[in-house]
Amino acid sequence: MAGAETPSDKPHIPVLLRPLLAAVAPVSGVWLDGTFGAGGYTRGLLDAGAKKVIGVDRDPLAFEMAADWSEDYGDRLVMQPGVFSRMDEYARDLDGIVLDLGVSSMQLDLAERGFSFMKDGPLDMRMSQEGESAADLVNNATEAQLADILFHYGEERASRRIAKAIVKARTDEPITTTLRLVEIIESCLPRPKPGQSHPATRSFQGLRIAVNAEYEELYQGLMAAERALRPGGQLAVVTFHSIEDRMVKRFLQSRAGKTGRANRYAPEIEQEQPQFTLKTRKAVGPDDQELQENPRSRSAKLRVAIRTDAPSGEIEARAVGMPQLGGRAK
Repeated sequence: MAGAETPSDKPHIPVLLRPLLAAVAPVSGVWLDGTFGAGGYTRGLLDAGAKKVIGVDRDPLAFEMAADWSEDYGDRLVMQPGVFSRMDEYARDLDGIVLDLGVSSMQLDLAERGFSFMKDGPLDMRMSQEGESAADLVNNATEAQLADILFHYGEERASRRIAKAIVKARTDEPITTTLRLVEIIESCLPRPKPGQSHPATRSFQGLRIAVNAEYEELYQGLMAAERALRPGGQLAVVTFHSIEDRMVKRFLQSRAGKTGRANRYAPEIEQEQPQFTLKTRKAVGPDDQELQENPRSRSAKLRVAIRTDAPSGEIEARAVGMPQLGGRAK
């Protein structure tokens, strides 16, 4: 991106890379990294033995930043602009797929991208750098729509109070920068105690998810992964907050034929022809070493499943727990 500020020189540390590679070992064949980002998972897979990795990202900056190392892998690395919800259009019969649903550190490091509530920049948040920005949403959505987004997507309990403050503030002048929005949010919430997250964390999460349609992308991406994997192929997904993890968990449980129990004493009911078998019965989190090396991994969870030879199918968004806007925000 011409004239762009360069990210910090701090090395990018892929979250849960070690347990992910251990869970899918031995790595071989053709893999797709649906969230290429800084390339950490792609390089890890290639170094672990993948014949080829197709890296997918909707952010054009991701591939520009990989220019200084991507040639080292020759034709083993294919960089595919696009969204992972369409991965089955890019490749089929894959041996494995990885998805890291966290915001790329390179996006957070660039103040001009507008993702960070710690740095002043334009209120943008668009991963693809196209379409409606966070500023468009903040300045044009109704108070009810904003409260809905903050509550359902950001899990912000004070969503109504913050939405009301945003609408009041924008009557004086448009809200166009990240730190101006942070000021408005902070005015609605008590000062955080030591160890608590920043007051703007949930609101920024909710707006980012809305701007980039992240939950719809995840829902469609999980179904695309089912279509793109060969029998025996592996799907590994790393999530960073409860809604994402719930969607992945419910999708995999449903597609593995686990319908749950009528009560906690009854056995799980096995359905016919499951599309996946669960490789990790419970989510895998960071160990002490990773927490020390990479504090942002503290909320990360890894889930892995293996594709069966059953035909792919469909599942409703509601069945996987995708938040539905229109409910009552608090």
